[in-house]
Amino acid sequence: MSATISFTKMSGSGNDFILIDNRQAVVPRESAPELARTICRRKISVGADGLILIERDGEVDFSWGFFNSDGSTAEMCGNGARCAARFAHILGICGSRLAFRSLAGIIRAEVLDRRVKVQLTPPHHLRLDERLELDGRRIAVQAVNTGVPHAVFLLDGERELKHHDVVGEGRKVRFHDHFAPAGSNVNFVAVVGPRSLAVRTYERGVEDETLACGTGATAAALVAAAKGLVEPPVTIHTSGGEILTIHFRAGSGLPDEVYLEGEVRVVYQGRLWREALEPLALPG
Repeated sequence: MSATISFTKMSGSGNDFILIDNRQAVVPRESAPELARTICRRKISVGADGLILIERDGEVDFSWGFFNSDGSTAEMCGNGARCAARFAHILGICGSRLAFRSLAGIIRAEVLDRRVKVQLTPPHHLRLDERLELDGRRIAVQAVNTGVPHAVFLLDGERELKHHDVVGEGRKVRFHDHFAPAGSNVNFVAVVGPRSLAVRTYERGVEDETLACGTGATAAALVAAAKGLVEPPVTIHTSGGEILTIHFRAGSGLPDEVYLEGEVRVVYQGRLWREALEPLALPG
């Protein structure tokens, strides 16, 4: 890799990412997982929920390499997709309407200044009211794949959501045999109004609660709509205080077209020095 690497830090509704223009292959793909693990560490490096590499593509505007903070790949990330779209637009790679390649398929987006709207891949594998054994209890869980797998738990109001053990319970569900072998993201949801939800998410790959999750917000909206609790468009109140909007048409079954919209912020630009790319020996 180069002695220094230019990067941009961006935030999509509280999900933060390190983005690198990799059209000249400054980061070899085989080095990307370790790079993500190294520079996504908080306090001792840049810190982020994930690393996004923008790369050349012969058919659409660009392709991306997406890596969670633990170095694993993910098929899709809604808030990351919005950041990637605005980043590519800022670089002049594409216009305000664009398409890029992900492991989940072709993602289409529209950049509306600081707001970005992305069309997610069609959701699938909706499963309602399955029973899950957890800590000696049988609890109801909903599940849907919105580009990546999501489990959804409907809670009794915002007060229960505020005090819920998202990390502890989320980790148990994420690694539960019910969702093996890939595991699942885990969302805890409270209905706020006829078109509004509050959501907290434990993210697979980050292995912690994040301030927002675009595909998780989408999963929550689709599940709540399927159970007759909300109608589209659905606004999502995230842990970070940002508002996401999920657009889709209500009807029987899952919609073919789903859009995720919200604000994207450029936080700062910088250069990674070589020493920042070196593994850090930590005590213990």
